[in-house]
Amino acid sequence: MASDLSIPLAAASGDAAPDSLWIAAQRRERWRRRLLPLAGGALLLCIWWALIAIFHVRSFIAPAPDVVALTFYQKFDMLMANLWPTALEALCGFLLGNTAAIAIATVFVHRKSAEQAFFPIAVLIHSIPVVATAPILVLLLGNGLAPKVSIAAIICFFPTLVNMVRGLESVGAQSMELMHVLSATRREIFFKLRVPTSLPFLFSALRIAASTATVGAIVGEWIGSQVGIGALIIQATYNFDSALLYATVLCGSVFSVAFFQVIRLIERLVVRWDAGVVS
Repeated sequence: MASDLSIPLAAASGDAAPDSLWIAAQRRERWRRRLLPLAGGALLLCIWWALIAIFHVRSFIAPAPDVVALTFYQKFDMLMANLWPTALEALCGFLLGNTAAIAIATVFVHRKSAEQAFFPIAVLIHSIPVVATAPILVLLLGNGLAPKVSIAAIICFFPTLVNMVRGLESVGAQSMELMHVLSATRREIFFKLRVPTSLPFLFSALRIAASTATVGAIVGEWIGSQVGIGALIIQATYNFDSALLYATVLCGSVFSVAFFQVIRLIERLVVRWDAGVVS
């Protein structure tokens, strides 16, 4: 009798061991993903520091990391005061550009003639350098918030349009056939099949747009703006204040990374069935 009971107990303990090993491996992988970027950043800082020390680079050309960190600390209030307008412009441009891209992608999927007529125009607009677009938008929209938001929206628009069209069209033939067998309407096919299928493609574009929206806002501020990260970069450059210049660039980069991570977190919460976003 005891020998009969020992068999399932051994089997249970044998099943628990692989599970614990798998959990430990997953934990190690998570820590590895967190620590490797920190180690890479630390290595780059050491290389930066060493190059300045070895070649005796003057501070107005390239300041040492400790000088940039000290400037960031001392002028933190000024940096934050200029970051908020840039963050607002980037966020508004992100929402505007991606909303327009999703809406137009929906039209393209349901109206192929519209895609054939207007998709080349979208490619043409995307091919124009944003530095050349910025003065035109300033002339058309004035010198306020509108041109900066528009530039950020234009930068976000095209990647999201391409990925959303691809995602909406990536529905399998068998899935479409099943929906037709179930007598699903076009609306039901779109919201219950096309949209869930397109979400991984959409969030891939949104992660890119989260970074490029900040770039667009900064470029817009270069053309006639008194506040913002872009305006502060111009002022620091003209004043040969390289420490402030590097600190300002660092401030904008940190915001872009934070924006990227927020979109990544939302993706993990929404696209729970896609293996590519699980970590």
